[in-house]
Amino acid sequence: DKRYLVLVRGRWMNAVQHVRLPLYKYLQDNGERRVRVDASGKPAHTVFRLLARWPEMSLLEAQLKTGRTHQIRVHLEYAKHPLVGDPAYTSGAPSAPAADLGLDRQFLHSFQLSFQHPVTGEGLRFADNLPSDLQEALDDLASRSTGRTTAGEEVRALLWRDLLDAVPDAMQQ
Repeated sequence: DKRYLVLVRGRWMNAVQHVRLPLYKYLQDNGERRVRVDASGKPAHTVFRLLARWPEMSLLEAQLKTGRTHQIRVHLEYAKHPLVGDPAYTSGAPSAPAADLGLDRQFLHSFQLSFQHPVTGEGLRFADNLPSDLQEALDDLASRSTGRTTAGEEVRALLWRDLLDAVPDAMQQ
């Protein structure tokens, strides 16, 4: 079980959303590899949970059910909520002031990995806090937050550092 923290442009409206769209790999004229939603592609399934929201951005947990190249990025672009800081998959992005928060990269962080130990069968779960640049981006948004969801509380409790401490507890819909 792989889970990521992603900050996306726009107001994500659903508490939980399953995105099942086939993904197709192709090469651009310049030789760069890209992926797009295409019926001839391979099946891809991502579950998104809303963690916190700001007027122009939303923090989500992305759970991969399949592991396709650029899966999260392409599914979010297709939903018209591209990752903050993503230089490639941004078509249909809602306009937002300082949309990329000065980041030099996309706001995508693998924060949890769970699996069964191959010998003992014991369930193992590992979690990692946000790197400092991504945490600083959230800190910069704190004053504009409209709140944290129950799912956001669960993620907050899992991580060592309280990544959402600056976000008020009550989520305003």
